[in-house]
Amino acid sequence: MVLESLTNPFKAQDKPLYLFLIGALYATAGLFLGNWIFREYASLIMVFLTVMACIPLLYNTFHAEEEKEVILDEEKEILKQHGRILIFLLFLFLGIVAAFVLWYVVLPSSWIQNSFHSQTLTIQSISTRIATGGFSNINTFTIILLNNLKVLIFCILFSFLYGAGAIFILTWNASVIATAIGNYIRTNITSLTTQLGLFKYAAYFKIISIGLLKYFVHGIPEIAAYFIGGIAGGIISVAVIRESFSTRNFEKIILDSSNLIIISIIILIVAAFIEVYITPALF
Repeated sequence: MVLESLTNPFKAQDKPLYLFLIGALYATAGLFLGNWIFREYASLIMVFLTVMACIPLLYNTFHAEEEKEVILDEEKEILKQHGRILIFLLFLFLGIVAAFVLWYVVLPSSWIQNSFHSQTLTIQSISTRIATGGFSNINTFTIILLNNLKVLIFCILFSFLYGAGAIFILTWNASVIATAIGNYIRTNITSLTTQLGLFKYAAYFKIISIGLLKYFVHGIPEIAAYFIGGIAGGIISVAVIRESFSTRNFEKIILDSSNLIIISIIILIVAAFIEVYITPALF
C-alpha cells in the first residue's frame, strides 16, 4: 500500500524522471524482498513483486486514457495525450531496467545466480537457437519480428483480460534486458580490472555506455510498441465494462485503439530491422 500510493497518473504525467525513480524503487524492493522471502525462486518472485507495485498505477492510467478517448474529438489531440502517457510508462520501464542492471553489476555472484537465474536461461535459449540455426539475416529478421509480434499480442490480450496485465510481460522483459546488459558490463569490467587496474574510469564508462546502447537502440522502440499495444488493450478493456457496444463512444474507442495497435506493429517492424541490420554493424 505504501509503494502503490507514491504516485498516480495525474501526478506522474509531467514528471517522467520521478517515474524513473519510482520504477527503480519498485524493482529494488522486489529484488531484495524476493531474495529475503523466496530466495530459491527469487528470479520470478522479484518480477511478481515489482508488477504488484505497478498495477494500481497502470490500472488508473488505462481508466484515465479511456475517458480521454470519450472526451477528446480530435485524433491528433488523442494521440498527443497518449504520447504523454507513453513517455511516463517508458521512464517507469527504464527505471526498472536501471535498477536491475545496477544490482546485477554490484551484487555478489551468489545473489546474481538466484536473482537472475530464469532470465539467464531465457537469454541462453534465445542465443543458442539463433547461433545454431544457421539463419540468414532475412530469416533472423522474420524470427525476431514474429517473436516480438507474439509478445505484442500477449500485451494486448493481458491488458484486455486483466486491465493492467501487460505490465507483467513488460517487467519480465525489463528483467531479461537488464540481465543481458548487466552481464555484458560485469564481464567486461572484470576483464578490464584484471588487465588495466581499478582506476581506468574512461574504459569503464565506455563499457557501460556500449552495454546500454547495444540493447537500448532496438530495445526502447520495442518496449514503446508493447506499451502502445498495452494501452490499446487496456482502453478497450475499460470501454467494454463502461460503455454500451452500440454507442458511438464505443465505436470511436475501438477505432482509436486499432490505430494504436497498427502504430505498434509498424514500430516493431522498424525495431526488428534495427536489431538485425544496424545494431550488429554498430557493436
